[in-house]
Amino acid sequence: MAPAATEPTHGDGIVIADTTVLTLRKVLVSESSPLASRFRALFSLKHLASQSPPTAQTIPAIEAIAAAFASPSALLKHELAYCLGQTRNFAAVPSLTQVLKDNSEDPMCRHEAAEALGALGHEGSLALLRQYRDDASEQVVVRETCEIAVSRIEWEHSTARAHERLKNSDFASIDPAPPMSMLDRKSAATEVAALEKTLLDDTLPLFVRYRAMFALRDLASPPDLPSAVPAVLSLAKGLMDKSALFRHEIAFVFGQLSHPASIPALITALSDQKEESMVRHEAAEALGSLGDEDGVEDVLKRFLNDPEQVVRESVIVALDMAEFEKAGEKEYATVPVIAAVAA
Repeated sequence: MAPAATEPTHGDGIVIADTTVLTLRKVLVSESSPLASRFRALFSLKHLASQSPPTAQTIPAIEAIAAAFASPSALLKHELAYCLGQTRNFAAVPSLTQVLKDNSEDPMCRHEAAEALGALGHEGSLALLRQYRDDASEQVVVRETCEIAVSRIEWEHSTARAHERLKNSDFASIDPAPPMSMLDRKSAATEVAALEKTLLDDTLPLFVRYRAMFALRDLASPPDLPSAVPAVLSLAKGLMDKSALFRHEIAFVFGQLSHPASIPALITALSDQKEESMVRHEAAEALGSLGDEDGVEDVLKRFLNDPEQVVRESVIVALDMAEFEKAGEKEYATVPVIAAVAA
């Protein structure tokens, strides 16, 4: 994995002088720093790494994020991979490739590395992604993620993409699959029903079902849309799917939406001790985004001593997110809060 140097160098060996990136990097790679502080540092670095056009901080921020792959925390490494996939910068590809290739790495981290390569749209990664997609001995969650990533890259570079009529989204994230093309239907209710049918049809390719998932997400935002609650309830049915990867993505979408109608389904997923930890972790973090809703913090606190480390850590982060939500902040962490992050 990438070295966790406190005095990073860039390319030709010149020491990076940017104190903002360096301060955030020190917090992120420090195993003695509180996990919540490390997450805030991570999302601050993601902000710097994702600037368009790139700045002098872009590559150092990407390198700082990659340096933390040396951590033993699967939750943190999973989040590192996600953030690198959101940078739109191919400088993140080598680190993500290394994580995906590391068979000793937690499958949750390898899955996120594969998803990030798909989010970057890196055609040079297609051969590797297809290799893992087609390897019957590979972890299911890794195979399924590679299947979606291959489809996403192929879609992104296809001529058909230019002819699709996509609904404008309230979300700036690069999703594992684009929302399904707008349907020429008479009502939002009819559209929700059609998308739900696609979402729940496990005979369809995962990429197609994911497209329905993100289309339903967009029909649930803003939350006062007439289609919002029906779309959330349709998405909640996906938490019964046989694929842990699929269930985990539903919980992630609920975290994006922060819609109160998703709370019962998220609590059920988090409370299920037989559920996969990657699903429970996303459910916990999604509840953190709803931390200003009555009773949510109390629910999260019940799982601070959960047997699963990734769930315990997710609850710590979720409770920190809940405090952020109650403070009325728009972003969980951005560069202006560096003083608080470094404290």
